[in-house]
Amino acid sequence: MSRKTWLITGASSGLGKALAEHVLAHGDNVVATASSTQATTELAARYPETALAVKLDVTDAEDRVAAVRATEERFGGIDILVNNAAIDFVGALEEQEESDYRRLFEVNFFGAVALTRVVLPGMRGRRSGTIVNVSSMDGLASLPANGYYSASKFALEGFTEALWQEIEPIGLHAMIIQPGSFRTGIENRTKVSGEAIADYADTAGAFRAMMSSLTPEMFPGDPERAAEAIHQAVNAPQPAHWVVLGSDAQRRIGVKLDQLRAAFEAGRELAFSTDFPGAAENAVL
Repeated sequence: MSRKTWLITGASSGLGKALAEHVLAHGDNVVATASSTQATTELAARYPETALAVKLDVTDAEDRVAAVRATEERFGGIDILVNNAAIDFVGALEEQEESDYRRLFEVNFFGAVALTRVVLPGMRGRRSGTIVNVSSMDGLASLPANGYYSASKFALEGFTEALWQEIEPIGLHAMIIQPGSFRTGIENRTKVSGEAIADYADTAGAFRAMMSSLTPEMFPGDPERAAEAIHQAVNAPQPAHWVVLGSDAQRRIGVKLDQLRAAFEAGRELAFSTDFPGAAENAVL
């Protein structure tokens, strides 16, 4: 079996690093990218034949083009793109600074979208390739204090759902990964944004207060097991569109789906009442 080439963003830590390690251990090529290459260079040194460390700030257009070009020059093309790079800021929606939540969207959503658009022409030309967009359980079930992060992941999921409908007829695939809480050190990298507002003390404020007491033991997910699951999902004969990782994600997403179904069924009569009489049978979709 020929080696596949993976380009993984945010590969210097967390799930991205674990996935890069796992893929390399199984014999594929990896272009490990991050805004700083210290950790990825160390990884590439251990796999000199199959790994390449590339500096990539996903918000920088020149970096995106250069990373794809470097991958093509070294390995010939990208088989799997993993949009994993993400940042988070904690705070109520009213509290957070505009510069912070705009930066969050630039990394978590617009960066992933732009890199996907750079990679797609090569995949289309080969009629082969997979886009893996790492969302979160927050991409379907939002919480107070994390609203902008959730919104960026909701947007990424909507983008990916449209993407797979557009690209699968030409032989490509796209999937959403929805991880729960994994022991990736995320509690040390997540920053608070804005000044606390007393009226949110019991909602977003409670989450802010909890941040200082988080320990790795509070995160049930194992990054290495997640990497194995993603690797298997990508290589499945019929790749799934949604891949939920972690018992907490399975539970929390399940609660949200139950709530949606209940609200959907309860609103059926109201929904139908807003149509022109007899117009439903001529609906476009």
